[in-house]
Amino acid sequence: MEINQAEFIISNSEVSKCPKEPLPEYAFIGRSNVGKSSLINMLTNHKNLAKTSGKPGKTQLINHFKINQNWFLVDLPGYGYARVSKKTKEVFQKFITDYFEKREQLVCGFVLIDIRLEAQKIDLEFINYLGEIEVPFCLIFTKADKISKTKIDSHIAAYRKALLANNWEEMPQHFVTSSTEGTGRKELLEFIDSVNQEMFKDNGF
Repeated sequence: MEINQAEFIISNSEVSKCPKEPLPEYAFIGRSNVGKSSLINMLTNHKNLAKTSGKPGKTQLINHFKINQNWFLVDLPGYGYARVSKKTKEVFQKFITDYFEKREQLVCGFVLIDIRLEAQKIDLEFINYLGEIEVPFCLIFTKADKISKTKIDSHIAAYRKALLANNWEEMPQHFVTSSTEGTGRKELLEFIDSVNQEMFKDNGF
């Protein structure tokens, strides 16, 4: 799949105000400063579609982008460590959970993880949360250009071990990416395209 059109539609903090169109949605979320905006810009071939910042917590709303007129890319706020007040952070967490638990158009979440770091508790907690509410999701390991292939494999293996130890039957489907080098772009878009084709074939959307 090639992305020929990427259009910003709306930002809001209430699931009820998200677009009503019955199009499949793919939500991107991760710990603050994981490289989410850079990944979205890389995927869509738009330098400034998603706002990037050196400061964690830049994304503070549910952002909908319509892609090729037939699916939505959803940019969600980062969880944890954002430099916002405790009260504001609680609001973030509430509409993040509302989105995952109530949004009927959501067909897959993408949990972004900084591949440079060893398995982080907050990432594992969020992965387990999605498993508990039975939301389909994949993992996206970001910043793969920053460390060696050996370390990449080692860190992914650590996540696999941690999840299997927490009663997961297998490691969720995952992708290794680099926004700088374009690594993983083709694989991610092919995955989204294949899911879309199944959705449309089944007349679900």
